[in-house]
Amino acid sequence: MYFVYMIRSLKSGVIYVGMAKDVVHRLGEHNAGKSKFTKGHFPFELVYQEGPFESKEARVREKYLKRTDVKKRILSSLK
Repeated sequence: MYFVYMIRSLKSGVIYVGMAKDVVHRLGEHNAGKSKFTKGHFPFELVYQEGPFESKEARVREKYLKRTDVKKRILSSLK
């Protein structure tokens, strides 16, 4: 089972959307600089997660959440 998550850079404010089986472990990898995209933006905080999903469902949901307008709506609802 997979979870879809959003993390926010405390340094630059960049939002990253991803999927993982273990979100806490994956967040640690992002904060350790082990992800190519997020390497220059850590530290990160977890701001949103949902699931669990099967692998294909998680990928579809991840792609949907990566749309800028969807990210903005979700983040504005969390404030």
